[in-house]
Amino acid sequence: MNDLNTREIEQWQSRRLKYNKPSTVNRLLATLKHMVNKGTQWGMASDRALKQVRNVRLLPENNRRLRFLSIEECQRLIECCHKDLKPIVVVALNTGMRRGEIFNLKWEQVDLRHGFILLDTSKNGERREIPINTTLEYLFKEMPHSIESIYVFTGKDGDPYKGVKRSYNTALRNAEIYGATFHSLRHTFASQLTMAGVDLTSVQELLGHKSLNMTLRYAHLAPEHKTKAVKKLDEVLRNTEEKDFSSHFGSHFTQDSNSDLVNPCKVRVSEGIRTPDPQNHNLVL
Repeated sequence: MNDLNTREIEQWQSRRLKYNKPSTVNRLLATLKHMVNKGTQWGMASDRALKQVRNVRLLPENNRRLRFLSIEECQRLIECCHKDLKPIVVVALNTGMRRGEIFNLKWEQVDLRHGFILLDTSKNGERREIPINTTLEYLFKEMPHSIESIYVFTGKDGDPYKGVKRSYNTALRNAEIYGATFHSLRHTFASQLTMAGVDLTSVQELLGHKSLNMTLRYAHLAPEHKTKAVKKLDEVLRNTEEKDFSSHFGSHFTQDSNSDLVNPCKVRVSEGIRTPDPQNHNLVL
């Protein structure tokens, strides 16, 4: 461990990029840094080795592209799923849970009486409660409970699933859905909620994001809600301005029949002042 140096680690990064994405290489590098840091604390690695490892920078990641499914694609995917895969996909679409959270879900975590799924320790290390909607309620009630296993989704041996990549890819192919992964189901959950008008703070809590910055990637999916928010502010400000205007100048505007201000659209042209013509909305003299 004491022989580690910055140049060799950066060369290792370059080699890994031929087979892995930058995000994967960064996770491996973070693990290496943690190992060397612990080794230094335990007296198993030198401060020089720690400095060499810390000098290696993380690679830039592009996490902006989000592939999520439309409602029609969701329906097609569910129809093309194998009977063992279908409940897993339905749970993913209706909860936004991560793959590992679904595979390790236990029946004791499914509280149908109070209507929520309890995740004691999520990825960010915090407790999370996910509401159970009507679709999930029917699903869990109809699913067989294996006496031999405490897990919701299990194989024939009673152990939780390790992966469903082959059957999931088959379902995608049969449904003619391209460019999607299992994690896309989590993006679909968040994206559809955002487009339905759910605020980003609620989406953040449901996804279990520790920081709102992670959830802001879905903000662009709700431009109409931003427009409504700005219009609401416009209404408030306009009402305030009208009240202020009325309070300051209201005494000058009376219902006198001889007054030219009874109908502002019929104001006489006086002293060269330009006034609006209600017929064509153009300025006239």
